[in-house]
Amino acid sequence: MTRVGWSIAALLVLVAAALASVTSFGVADRSAHSAATEAVPPKTGLVVPVAGYPRRALTDSWGDARGGGTRGHRGIDIMAPGGRPVLAVAAGRVEKLFQSRLGGTTLYLRSADGSWTYYYAHLSGYAAGVREGLAVRAGQVLGYVGDTGDAGAGNTHLHFSTTRMQPGEGWWQGQDVNPYPILAQDGPGG
Repeated sequence: MTRVGWSIAALLVLVAAALASVTSFGVADRSAHSAATEAVPPKTGLVVPVAGYPRRALTDSWGDARGGGTRGHRGIDIMAPGGRPVLAVAAGRVEKLFQSRLGGTTLYLRSADGSWTYYYAHLSGYAAGVREGLAVRAGQVLGYVGDTGDAGAGNTHLHFSTTRMQPGEGWWQGQDVNPYPILAQDGPGG
């Protein structure tokens, strides 16, 4: 090989080494927990959805067994006294009011930009004037903590979940995202 050939080969080795130093060849963790948090923006400033509930008291129940182990929990539970006000975590529009076998009295709130849906379940009821299509501000009372659906009598809490939405997707669609990392960040309401 000529001197030019050796120089080109050395240059190629250096370029390959530089690329390798910034490239990860490991297997990424694609567990349900990590995959569900990939779409979470780094800072959201969401309001804690239960009035007076300290942000530091939130716990991560995402992925916990439900239905006798037949499914994973796709949200977090915020244990609170029945009747405590449930708040809009962000400005948006009430997309759906729904009675569900599992969730009981539920509400879906679509973010103002349409890219997120926030799901509230086990409500004891809706706040006066709450209806589908209603524009709401962050912190506005939407309903009240309850034990409807499969929560069990006296097990008052709010089931809260978040879904990343694509344009044109309905309230029942989207990608489930663990709400705990979003809500546990410093922000308003807690």
